[in-house]
Amino acid sequence: MLHWSNFAIDTCKRWVKTVALAILLFGLGLSFSSVASAAKRPSSMPAGNAITDGAALLRYALPIDNQTVRELQNGLEDISNHIRAKRWGPISSDVSKASRILNLRKSEILKSITDTQQAKAEGLLAQIEAGVSQLQNAVEAKDREKVIELKRDVLAQVGELEELMVAKFPFEVPSKYANLPQLQGRATVSVETEKGQITLIVDGYSAPLTAGNFVDLVDRGFYDGLPFIRSEESYVLQTGDPAGPEVGFIDSATNKYRNVPLEVLVRGDKEPTYGITLEDAGRYRDLPVLPFSAFGTVAMAREEAEPDSGSSQFFFFLFEPELTPAGLNLLDGRYAVFGYVTEGKEVLEQLKQGDKIVSAKVIKGDENLIRPQAA
Repeated sequence: MLHWSNFAIDTCKRWVKTVALAILLFGLGLSFSSVASAAKRPSSMPAGNAITDGAALLRYALPIDNQTVRELQNGLEDISNHIRAKRWGPISSDVSKASRILNLRKSEILKSITDTQQAKAEGLLAQIEAGVSQLQNAVEAKDREKVIELKRDVLAQVGELEELMVAKFPFEVPSKYANLPQLQGRATVSVETEKGQITLIVDGYSAPLTAGNFVDLVDRGFYDGLPFIRSEESYVLQTGDPAGPEVGFIDSATNKYRNVPLEVLVRGDKEPTYGITLEDAGRYRDLPVLPFSAFGTVAMAREEAEPDSGSSQFFFFLFEPELTPAGLNLLDGRYAVFGYVTEGKEVLEQLKQGDKIVSAKVIKGDENLIRPQAA
């Protein structure tokens, strides 16, 4: 078994000390805003509080360059910052901004869509426009539940529109990893457990080898019937340890153990960093495109001392989002995140050590999996 549990305990202890220090300094009147602003961010990622919604993180992780659609998205995502406190004025401003963009700048959005996808994009824009209109009505009525529902639906359509802007895979994976599967795009995986169903989206744009390995193993039925591991002290739910002496996947076609390198895409970089943690690379303030800031973050397990020791074991991150602020999470850059749970978080909360995966299936995006050519 990988030594994740011991590392998790030590890491979490260090993390708690860090947070305690941050709270103490905050109480003394010191500000961390200068530290946060010093970290690199892509132009598409809004400054401010850490994003704690996996679906939003996936939208922002798309490799696109259309500032207008990002402005549209930013305004709608910002509703989450105000809805709990029922700050209807800022919510109304966010919705009005989205409406203005759709009325006046639609052509700026469509310019990033290929000719073959124009009709689909126009259809999505029409749906988004109708949804924003309904959202305005819900805001005027101060119907909190309806606002939450409509915001979620409209942002899902914005995400679909943004995916149409990705014309091709944005970089080439180093040739030395040609023996590994690659996910050149995204895939949706449904995991049926003894407690219910979990849906997760894995992101090959940010972690093609890690996501490709996972999707390949799901296709093989590798995870079906495997138990979850979770100690009382741990903040992760791990699985992927097969029966027998192995701690990973041995390909029956080659009879070789599959090692997957540590793979982390940093905000602002064009391609991932491989084989080294961001800390060891001296990139202390650089933030991953896929951070550990959402409950249900999905990441590859590995031996602590061996960055390239990943194989089949992965884990769900179970910290509450409020406990993982940007810049204080010691897991970012140390482990390869490759996706987020988008549905079934209530099921994830119930799972314990010994519960099993009944089955895992790729329900969308299997065509994006590129398997290595046979020798």
